[in-house]
Amino acid sequence: MIPSPSLRSPRTISKLLVANRGEIAARVMRTAHALGISTVAVHSDPDADAPFVALADEAVRLPGASPTETYLRSDLVIAAARATGADAVHPGYGFLSENAGFARDCAAAGLTFVGPTPEAIASMGSKLEAKALMAAAGVPVLPGATVTDDTDLDAEAERIGFPVLVKAAFGGGGRGMRIVRSVADLHDAVDGARREAASAFGDGTVFLERFVEDPRHVEVQIVGDSAGEVVHLFERECSIQRRYQKIVEESPSPAVDEALRDRLGSAAVAAGKAIGYTGAGTVEFVLDGASGSSSAGSVSRPAEFFFLEVNTRLQVEHPVTELVTGLDLVALQLRIAEGHPLPAEVTGARIDGAAIEVRLYAEDVPAGYLPATGTLHRFSVPELPGIRVDAGVTDGSVVSPHYDPMLAKIIAHGTTRAEAARTLARALARAEIHGVTTNRDLLVGILRDQEFLAGGTDTGYLPRHPELVNPQPDDGEGVRAVAAALALQAQHRAGAPVLRGLPSGWRNVGGPAQSVAYSVGDRTLEVTYAYRRGGPQAQVNGSGRLDDHIRSHAAEPHRVTLEVGGVRRTYAVHRIAGWTFVDGPDGSSAFADVPRFADPNAVAHAGSLLAPMPGTVVRVLAAAGDTVTAGAALVVLEAMKMEHTVAAPVDGIVGELHVAPGDQVETRQVLAVVEDAAEAAS
Repeated sequence: MIPSPSLRSPRTISKLLVANRGEIAARVMRTAHALGISTVAVHSDPDADAPFVALADEAVRLPGASPTETYLRSDLVIAAARATGADAVHPGYGFLSENAGFARDCAAAGLTFVGPTPEAIASMGSKLEAKALMAAAGVPVLPGATVTDDTDLDAEAERIGFPVLVKAAFGGGGRGMRIVRSVADLHDAVDGARREAASAFGDGTVFLERFVEDPRHVEVQIVGDSAGEVVHLFERECSIQRRYQKIVEESPSPAVDEALRDRLGSAAVAAGKAIGYTGAGTVEFVLDGASGSSSAGSVSRPAEFFFLEVNTRLQVEHPVTELVTGLDLVALQLRIAEGHPLPAEVTGARIDGAAIEVRLYAEDVPAGYLPATGTLHRFSVPELPGIRVDAGVTDGSVVSPHYDPMLAKIIAHGTTRAEAARTLARALARAEIHGVTTNRDLLVGILRDQEFLAGGTDTGYLPRHPELVNPQPDDGEGVRAVAAALALQAQHRAGAPVLRGLPSGWRNVGGPAQSVAYSVGDRTLEVTYAYRRGGPQAQVNGSGRLDDHIRSHAAEPHRVTLEVGGVRRTYAVHRIAGWTFVDGPDGSSAFADVPRFADPNAVAHAGSLLAPMPGTVVRVLAAAGDTVTAGAALVVLEAMKMEHTVAAPVDGIVGELHVAPGDQVETRQVLAVVEDAAEAAS
């Protein structure tokens, strides 16, 4: 057990440097400002115009783009604190937040580190050593083993038992993590996890751990002061994940009753006391044997839980705890860092209602959750009662390939879980998010799914619901395409030099129909419309009769009202840079303009390997002239700290290879060309 430090004399924080970026940097700054504390931002070159930089009182540039050049440079961060006269550093989450050396360096520089002691961080820095410490404290743990150059991987995996999880020893967020079900896949999984962990956390150490199939992921928020008092602030359910990274979190868990809550809370407090924890932290568990219900939460059989790790920092999902307890965890962190004891509102906290958080990512879900980049032309979430938005972006923000693709966290609080889910689904569905592909539709689908609403969430939830991951086009897409076309027509007339009050194509006795085409993914929608005596009428891809299918009641450049089957709906329309974004009560669509004349040079060779996203070439696994089979890995890219493999599209011979390790590539850039074997031989 690591001894707790004695309660130190209060030390006032007057200027806080936030050693992070994006939404968490902005969130910390808002609380600091509310407490009268000045703030300093540090930023990389791509983040120079980011909202969190503008929010800070002062900002210091960290030259470069990659995390290793910027946000992971503890020396540059401390130099920035000295240059601005900051007396404290808040690390946020990720980057240096769980780096014991950074916490020590802050102390050596006379800076208050807003977090646990370096000793507590170090004790949890190695997840395997942390498990040994937890076992000694009486917390249930899963078997595992650290991987070193001398480790007999096959023997250790067999001892632990398949399936095993390869996991980064330092860091989190699903990076450096692989599930392995057989010896044949073990070595490649370990190598890939090491590279990914080194890139994301600056340390490539990984370990093996027994993998529990489809458990619930339940974590407990703890807070401790420097007098040694540690309490828990109840649990969070974080089971819905993709790529081992959470996307939906809530408190309380629908699977945890009071008896289980007491057991989990006691284990979490024991974990915190074992390491002398100060500040806000989280003890994570896998929960096996619990099933939720739409009522107060029931347990089908006695639940078992096992320790995963202690996150010695603020969690991404901390807002759900804040909303059900009424506490500000960042304010609490700052006061504990100043030396104050836990206040009565913390030691006597109670659960009020339910809160659900979703993580809005810039990613293409049907394509395998590939990170997306680009300019976010519009970002607007409706202001509804109980809705909170923690965002790192605003209109015009550029989403780069250098960092995690999370745009914002959207959180709802309600009297009941069902109320929170319903409100959050509406806020997401009616949000205007233009310019970057996101996981918004997936999140709305989850929040309205019956299994989710019944509390049936575990880590196998998404694999059970392919219809949410790969949804079919909705019925309203064609109607939204009509709204796009009529808004474009109204825009043209608004800019016409003469007779701008009359629609184009208008005739006293009727006239020919007009058409415009849009692309959505690999599909094309052709909208045909004409102005009749009763007003504009339209059809899509020839469906229905032009005189009775879709009628327009009003059409302006940014607003169109349509009637279909006797139901009238109004759509908001936003055109920019060859795209039209349409938002309505039946959903949202992004339409790309289809040019009248195609560019023949834009067509790639049939066997071309195209980059699915911007990124860096990590490895090239073939050479020109090699014979390959369809599905064989040829190029490995790294984007947003994750590796992505690009495979051969057909059996054949590598005829052209256009990239080398270290190259930067853009979306749809040709990486290589595989020539069909039969054609190459002819």
